[in-house]
Amino acid sequence: MPQGPSVMALPGSGKTFDQFRADDNSCRQFAFQQVGGATTNQAATNSAVGSAVVGTALGAAAGAAFNGGSGAAVGAGAGLLAGTLFGANAAQGSAYDVQRRYDYAYLQCMYANGDRIPVQGRMRTVQPPQDGGYVTSPPPPPPGSPPPPPGAY
Repeated sequence: MPQGPSVMALPGSGKTFDQFRADDNSCRQFAFQQVGGATTNQAATNSAVGSAVVGTALGAAAGAAFNGGSGAAVGAGAGLLAGTLFGANAAQGSAYDVQRRYDYAYLQCMYANGDRIPVQGRMRTVQPPQDGGYVTSPPPPPPGSPPPPPGAY
């Protein structure tokens, strides 16, 4: 897992590379604080360990309820296995969530500092009308319609 942003930001217009690097450093710290100072690896480990402990406890309780003392050991083993398997999946989700929140905070900070954030999709530049009226965008195409031909906009 990356220990920093997994998204791209570019220097804003008129910014030097040194200014961009200062913004990047500041925004990395900001994003790290926004996720509670937890790295993706810490979130994954905490989630996996927690799931294994809960699975072991539930398995032991279920085993004891069904088969007495000897069933508790078997249940604990089965619970540990099930908890570990569940924990691996939960750990991946926890790490993804921390990374996503980090990336959003980083992008917001970089944008607020005047840096550029690449976005997906086509951008369209519209000149304002000469008569001072409003510029409206064309309505979105209906669902399932083919994309417009190249150069249509």
